Amino acid sequence: MVKFIPMLFALSWASSMPGASVPVYQVFEAEFQASKPPESPLQLRPQVTFSTPGTGDTTVEAFWDGGARYRVRFQPLRAGAYSYKVHSSDPGLNGKSGQFAAVSPDGPTTLDQHGPPILSADRRHFTHADGTPWLWLADTAWNGALLATREEWGEYLKTRVSQRFSAVQFVMTQWRAGRADENGRLAFRSNGEKLEVDPIFFRRMDERVAAVRRAGLVPVPVMLWALTSRDKESPGAVLPPAQAAELARYINARYHAYSVLWMLGGDGDYRGEEKAARWREIGRLTFPAGIDRRPVTLHPGGLHEPWELLRDEPWLDFLTYQSGHGGDARKWQWQAYRGPALGWRLEPVRPVIDAEPNYEGHVSYHGKSIDAYAVRRAAWYSILAAPVAGVTYGAHGVWPWIRQKSVPLDHPRSGEADPWRECLAYPGAAHMKALVEILERLPWPQLRPDAPLAAPTQVDEGFTNYIPVARTLDGSLALAYLPANPTAVFDLSSFEKGVRATFINPRNGERLTPDDLPGEPNVTVKSPGPGDWLLLFERRK
Repeated sequence: MVKFIPMLFALSWASSMPGASVPVYQVFEAEFQASKPPESPLQLRPQVTFSTPGTGDTTVEAFWDGGARYRVRFQPLRAGAYSYKVHSSDPGLNGKSGQFAAVSPDGPTTLDQHGPPILSADRRHFTHADGTPWLWLADTAWNGALLATREEWGEYLKTRVSQRFSAVQFVMTQWRAGRADENGRLAFRSNGEKLEVDPIFFRRMDERVAAVRRAGLVPVPVMLWALTSRDKESPGAVLPPAQAAELARYINARYHAYSVLWMLGGDGDYRGEEKAARWREIGRLTFPAGIDRRPVTLHPGGLHEPWELLRDEPWLDFLTYQSGHGGDARKWQWQAYRGPALGWRLEPVRPVIDAEPNYEGHVSYHGKSIDAYAVRRAAWYSILAAPVAGVTYGAHGVWPWIRQKSVPLDHPRSGEADPWRECLAYPGAAHMKALVEILERLPWPQLRPDAPLAAPTQVDEGFTNYIPVARTLDGSLALAYLPANPTAVFDLSSFEKGVRATFINPRNGERLTPDDLPGEPNVTVKSPGPGDWLLLFERRK
């Protein structure tokens, strides 16, 4: 029997009754009973094929939810009449079927109206399912979904929505900095031979993931954190590949319908043939051919560039980097010349994101607290080093979900963190809101790095004055970031008829009065004041 499921907290619609309907981009859910509780519930993976006339079939996996109960979740991306059928070795599940109608989109958020993020046609950034561009501005709340109460999580999400964030990165299981959820429960246990998951843990996580999606933010969960402590709690580091994939595949089946973007591994070292082979195996087992999936990446360790040995993996849809929490010349040089600046040139092309730049309030690797300026600089360096797709922000105190000022678990060198509520009001978050609003006024999907526009100058020993520049494909507009430059020289000869140049304050998006500049080489401009500035060039008509 297919059972109706009233979902109090999840963003789900479910019914087996004739005439049942679900808005496009929402979550259809149905429940089935196996013939008996399975001995190995993670290895019994019922496949459910959804069909609608004219668009072909889509197959997803159902997931075990305790006892003999299995559930399936599905996100329709087009309106129409859907039917579905279960395929399973269990006779109680096999052949179960039903139908529903996907009707016009309904809801207040952009995800409700335009759908989940997918890769753009040119594979350089993300769009909503209906083709509307989607800019990644993620906040880092690694421990948030794990430790926050329902009320805290709602308060946090409401604040980040008001600050124009579009996504939240968090960890799905126990890991190095969060050994259990707020109730002391573990996502999984393993004795080395058998992996077990706790449905009660995941039912609580259902509420947190659904709340992210309901707020209009894209969940970006880490399935398998891959850096562990001596307690060996992080699944990506300690589970053998088959069990790691078993856990990740379960998480995928349970949450794929919530408009997610996946981080298969978190903070891992995927470099070198042996490590790359391990993650190739995990990825292929987690996302087998024929099963529908959301876009997938791996979150790497600091300053790592692991993609050469992984770039041909069919499940790898976008590339992320961790420029990390530095403040010296090496860090800024890496952001200017390595990481995303190289990754966007790899084939096949993919969106490129710096998913862990400087965290505001975190102690840098050289002992200095990271301020809002270092956050802005890291963000704009990342944004302009590759075709624009987005960037991640982090506040030290939010990511470990600190309630009283303290040092995060197993992160002694990161420094004391302020309580998470205080961190929500850090100035860097407001500057990220300005970043979004600045880019929204520009054709940001068309921006590509254009280093020659900043006329060759001597970069100082501390690498304090390097200017990244990006320009639209048609050459009519360019954006430069001046980190600490009283004056700067640009080669504007390619603009021919001249340039309208406008300084923009990266703290608040304010535009100053534009100046007309000649279309010549070696044009010197003077910053309007101390600190960092953006400079917008627009071709004169």
